[in-house]
Amino acid sequence: MALSDLLYPDNPKRRQELIHLHQELLNCMSINFCATNELAAVLNTHLGCTITRIQMRESSTVKENCDIIIRAMSEIQQQLQKIDSDMKEKLEPVLYQRLYDIKEPELEKIAIAHKVFSIVLGEATSTAGMVAVKLLSSNFITLAVSKLVSLLAQIGASVLGGISITILGLGIEMILHAILGAVERNQLLEAVRSYEKHLAEFKAASEKYQRDIQEVVSLVRQQVQ
Repeated sequence: MALSDLLYPDNPKRRQELIHLHQELLNCMSINFCATNELAAVLNTHLGCTITRIQMRESSTVKENCDIIIRAMSEIQQQLQKIDSDMKEKLEPVLYQRLYDIKEPELEKIAIAHKVFSIVLGEATSTAGMVAVKLLSSNFITLAVSKLVSLLAQIGASVLGGISITILGLGIEMILHAILGAVERNQLLEAVRSYEKHLAEFKAASEKYQRDIQEVVSLVRQQVQ
């Protein structure tokens, strides 16, 4: 047993708590990677985008992996903005406004959007209009992405940012190492508080992001069938 554990008996328990919270954080991040790749695949297949697939890097820190997701989400936001600009350019102002009119029937919006993509892409899939309307006029994906980008940036800048995502790697030991018992105890308490503060909100936002994307993916699958 480390000298610091003899001085502060609650430290082993704190270690386990920190490792458990770390794993929860990684699970959330994994959800975000998978959901972002699913959304990118839909955009690439049906709206002519070229968004690169992303992958978690086990040898990297939490912050570095947060940055990977942020860059991918920023690229998705840019692509959606470009799609919106293309529709605004190709449509008459009245038709463009109808896309964002909550009273306008969704089938009418889909027909309008599909017309644009038939022009922009030369040939568009039958689901192109539906995907465009779902992602743009409802705005729910844009809001979910903005929320997650903000939370990921906060996590990357926190004490969590420098920890390796490999749970048994040196990253955890950097937080848990004992120079003096009091210093280690303070580090552990700070790390646990930081995890608890960010994790609850991050979990909720990650799960909503996944649900929103699954809704779009399910609609696409229904159209294909």
